[in-house]
Amino acid sequence: MSMKLYFDLMSQPARAVYMFLRKTNIPFEPKRIDLKKGQHFSDEYKTNVNPFGLVPVIDDNGFKLTESVAILRYLSREKGVADHWYPKDSKLQARIDEYLEWQHLNTRANCAMYFRVKFLMPLMTGKPPTEKDLNKWMKSMNETLDKIENIWLKDTPFLNSHQISIADILGACEIEQPRMAGFDPFANRPVLAAWMDRVKKEIGPSYEEAHKVVRLVMSKYDGDSSNSSFSKMFGEESEKSKL
Repeated sequence: MSMKLYFDLMSQPARAVYMFLRKTNIPFEPKRIDLKKGQHFSDEYKTNVNPFGLVPVIDDNGFKLTESVAILRYLSREKGVADHWYPKDSKLQARIDEYLEWQHLNTRANCAMYFRVKFLMPLMTGKPPTEKDLNKWMKSMNETLDKIENIWLKDTPFLNSHQISIADILGACEIEQPRMAGFDPFANRPVLAAWMDRVKKEIGPSYEEAHKVVRLVMSKYDGDSSNSSFSKMFGEESEKSKL
């Protein structure tokens, strides 16, 4: 029986796990959970898959695991992938873990909250964000991106590493999210832009496959996420989505 992946590609962590599975040729059975329809909040899903009502989740022959970082570490240990994804060497692994621990309250928190304030909440409520809230998250996100540009990528071509790792997959997916709200994270950040190009090249076709929905939203966004086209795209229950 193949491993099952419960996911929706609107979710940054779900995209990361999906890309990793595709890139490393780990067989899996895709189980799409439609966030816009609130399927992750159903009693069946919360009882049988994830009591927290989130994606992604893997079910590896009865072993269920939530949380993208834990999933990627587990897959790296158990599925015979190339060592560079999550090195066995203690010091190299610690460098990957160093970024992974930092990203929760930085890359993930700030990019996701900017997307939520600028795009998702206006879509849900029909009201534009307050200038105070938008400026707050813009400032925090820019500070985070500058730290990635000037610290995490200062001495290495990938995040704290000379080869691509699970840190880069997670980081790239988080940085893609605010692009759906019309923000360009690479403007005046040549190091960050070059890093993203390297990540895309290393991942190959599955990168854009995983980001189809992101590109679709980017192509339609005109600064007004409350318009009818977005309401139709995300559905009437988009307020239930936790992205």
